[in-house]
Amino acid sequence: MAGRQYFSSSAPKSHRSPLILFILSLFFLSLLFYIFTSSSSSSPPLSTKIHALPNPNVDYSFVSSLEKFLTNSKSSSTLSLDTVRGDATEKDVKKLDDLISQVEDNRLYGNDDSFYSPIRVYVYDMPSKFTYDLLWLFHNSYKETSNLTSNGSPVHRLIEQHSIDYWLWADLIAPDSERLLKNVVRVYKQEEADLFYIPFFTTISFFLLEKQQCKALYREALKWVTDQPAWKLSGGRDHILPVHHPWSFKSVRKFMKNAIWLLPDMDSTGNWYKPGQVYLEKDLILPYVPNVEWCDSKCLLASKRTTLLFFRGRLKRNAGGKIRSKLVTELNGAKDVIIEEGTAGEGGKAAAQTGMRTSIFCLSPAGDTPSSARLFDAIVSGCIPVIVSDELELPFEGILDYRKIAVFISSSDALQPGWLLSFLRSISPTQIKERQINLAKYSRHFLYSHPAMPMGPEDLVWRMMAGKLVNIKLHVRRSQRVVKESRSLCTCECRRPNSTSPGPLP
Repeated sequence: MAGRQYFSSSAPKSHRSPLILFILSLFFLSLLFYIFTSSSSSSPPLSTKIHALPNPNVDYSFVSSLEKFLTNSKSSSTLSLDTVRGDATEKDVKKLDDLISQVEDNRLYGNDDSFYSPIRVYVYDMPSKFTYDLLWLFHNSYKETSNLTSNGSPVHRLIEQHSIDYWLWADLIAPDSERLLKNVVRVYKQEEADLFYIPFFTTISFFLLEKQQCKALYREALKWVTDQPAWKLSGGRDHILPVHHPWSFKSVRKFMKNAIWLLPDMDSTGNWYKPGQVYLEKDLILPYVPNVEWCDSKCLLASKRTTLLFFRGRLKRNAGGKIRSKLVTELNGAKDVIIEEGTAGEGGKAAAQTGMRTSIFCLSPAGDTPSSARLFDAIVSGCIPVIVSDELELPFEGILDYRKIAVFISSSDALQPGWLLSFLRSISPTQIKERQINLAKYSRHFLYSHPAMPMGPEDLVWRMMAGKLVNIKLHVRRSQRVVKESRSLCTCECRRPNSTSPGPLP
């Protein structure tokens, strides 16, 4: 309208310049042509903007990636030359302390203006019995599908599900020319490090070694790490320990409670972690590796979601997971609802994948712990998670807003007769569509890969670590100067009000 008003001016026509009018007309037509051609030719469809197709050069399969990794890797490194092979002496610790002081002075007053950006990580060069030997053990035995846990879960599938230790390590030690992440770099001198990564495969050793052999290896790993000068200098507060399966490293992890644990959840029930061992300020929650294939943009467009609510998995669980059997009683036989007992093997995986890709909502109740791999299966399948787990803590929640992709239901509401299905049916098509669009965008944050991708889960680990780093440094330095007998008088040591923050700061 503004353009029409301009050209409808009441000024006499004789006062107008034909040349000016001609130039303005050409400009206006050119502008319209540019807008329409750029929007039609250069802008991809909405589905492509939301969720790009898989990159053929990126490996999302643990088994496939591991095969290539073991083929191309050497079982030992010659770069981390300052890793101490025996018990560090006081002289070793003092030397490292002096070197760290020089590096920090340069950061504060010298030419190094990259203060904690990117994060600098020292990867311990541990003996192969803690690293490569365990990966080879998995590689050489994963096809033995008869290997099951006491509750019937395939052992090797569980290892894949908790393989965050592999994905992080494989990225950190990859050649710089192959890495895509820019916010974390590997350093080869301990004094240059902000954080120290412990590459011990605690889940593989727990499931694939005989019990006493596993415990012996745990004790050896404990001694090896705690003998390092960097551990002695900080008490382990700047060390990252992957213990993603709640059973892993259980016999000795109390001796490493100051370290930053990489966990599947907090489990405030006390069944898996002792009070004071885990809390959000210190530790980091990482997503499970999905059990199902990623539903990319082509898959999402082809999906016909005719089922209202879907669940396939173990119907009976312990601890907080007991709610599953109650939900089955409430939902079984309801219209547009599928509730099935899960089965092992490729057939069970295919049934779960098909069910999630043809459903609007996917039920995600607590398992033996508050979290469940099913939540992440739903996300990468484009199925809106219905989370019924009152004590759940979520990965990367300082970065991601799960309210945009999921529905949160309290256990008490979910068990009221008829309440859950009535509530889900009351959600408008517009609200459903909004969550589905957000799921398509969010799924990339839960796809482990090699090489690790920007904004993938490996990347978000270091973005979350960046938020913790100043606080880690604070507690390291405080531990180095506070008289032990005075710690009980420190006003910052108070009991936290919630279950995930159970005690004094380390």
